[in-house]
Amino acid sequence: MTPRVSTFSLRLPVSLKAAIERMAEADGTSMNQFLVMAAAEKFTAIQTAEKYFAERRGRGDREAALAFLSRNGGEPPRVGDELAVG
Repeated sequence: MTPRVSTFSLRLPVSLKAAIERMAEADGTSMNQFLVMAAAEKFTAIQTAEKYFAERRGRGDREAALAFLSRNGGEPPRVGDELAVG
């Protein structure tokens, strides 16, 4: 079964196109296949991050976070960790 495909024109800076051509050749793939794989990897990374942060957001406890941030004690910043003023 062959997947359906769509075509479109892509404008790239000449230097980027040349770099992609070199990388695709080194990878043993066509420039088209290289770009398809790059787009798929980016798409998957974004979906993974969105899923991760959505799950984390669901576990958040605003009151506990505010209590933690406003607590007394702790330790002062270590040498070199101070915030720059100004």
